[in-house]
Amino acid sequence: MIVTFPHMGNVYVLVKTLFDEMGVEYIIPPKCNKRTLELGTKYAPEMACLPLKINIGNFIESIEQGADTIIITGGCGPCRFGYYAEMHKEILAGLGYNVEIITLEVNEKGIPELLCRLKRMIGGRSVSSLALPMYKAMRIQTAADKLEELSFRIRPREIRKGSTDAIMQKYFDTVKTVYGAKAIAHLIEETRNLLLSTEIDKDYAPIKIGIVGEIYTLIEPFTNLDIEKMLGNMGVEVNRSLYISHWIKEHIILGGLHMRKKQPFEREAEPYLKTAIGGHAQETLGNTVLYAKQHYDGAIQIYPLTCMPEIVAGSIMPSVTKDYDIPVLTLVMDEITGEAGYITRIDAFVDMLRRRRQIKEANNELVLSGH
Repeated sequence: MIVTFPHMGNVYVLVKTLFDEMGVEYIIPPKCNKRTLELGTKYAPEMACLPLKINIGNFIESIEQGADTIIITGGCGPCRFGYYAEMHKEILAGLGYNVEIITLEVNEKGIPELLCRLKRMIGGRSVSSLALPMYKAMRIQTAADKLEELSFRIRPREIRKGSTDAIMQKYFDTVKTVYGAKAIAHLIEETRNLLLSTEIDKDYAPIKIGIVGEIYTLIEPFTNLDIEKMLGNMGVEVNRSLYISHWIKEHIILGGLHMRKKQPFEREAEPYLKTAIGGHAQETLGNTVLYAKQHYDGAIQIYPLTCMPEIVAGSIMPSVTKDYDIPVLTLVMDEITGEAGYITRIDAFVDMLRRRRQIKEANNELVLSGH
């Protein structure tokens, strides 16, 4: 059995750690690229959302390298993510690929069914043998997410432009080559120390933008024009509302054990959207409110074309913008997204936020001076 999985941001760090520790043979899909998208667009239904298309491309590229088993997570509710596994099976079977797809989800059969699927994933070993490797993998993923978060703070403040990009690129290149949790943890710590030693302008107060929206387009740089890096190099501090480690903890671990507690974003979203409608609609609205309360200059909502939960959230967003005076830019991504046009929109949005801050600061100075 040679396992592969979708390429979504840095999720390969978690999966690699887990499989290294378990001794499972695996193939990391090539970094999402133009060919990945072309393959997915060619074979997926036209109106399928962008993540499904890219996943199909990921799987085909991995199968070409020898993978025979695919691991994906599942979902429920109105979001079409819950249908991905079956659609993947149908599409790949229609193309003549004989692969097994193991979907990790807590369905109506509950935890016993999930444990059975986990056992298949690790080649028939006892599920108890998964406990320590999974614990190590989750610790690694949490550290990897925090490393990215640190880079978002350092990049806009760096004095030597490009320093953060160089450090992070070396990390991304190296992490695929080292083996096991201990070596990966050491690499993350080394990279963290390099970021912390980067010379920064401590007096610089960057524009702050919160990124909200559908999880795949938030986390996978190929689908969002590497927006966090782009904004950081424009001198903007970015905060992403969703990370893989948090999603796994809340939705798979705590959700599967029925121990999940109400989150701050859910409380903030209640006046606008009381019910979970699938996807990340409540996270989008609630986190935008939280960003406003934390005095962020603005927010950017990103989601794939035809994503129903995010379309609902987007239709409600003007109320949040009005109530909390926080500008929100919406970016809808698909396979024909024009990069130049989106960069122009992002650039104009940042300029507008800078002007808003200057006006607010000028007004505050007038008030303080008594004029």
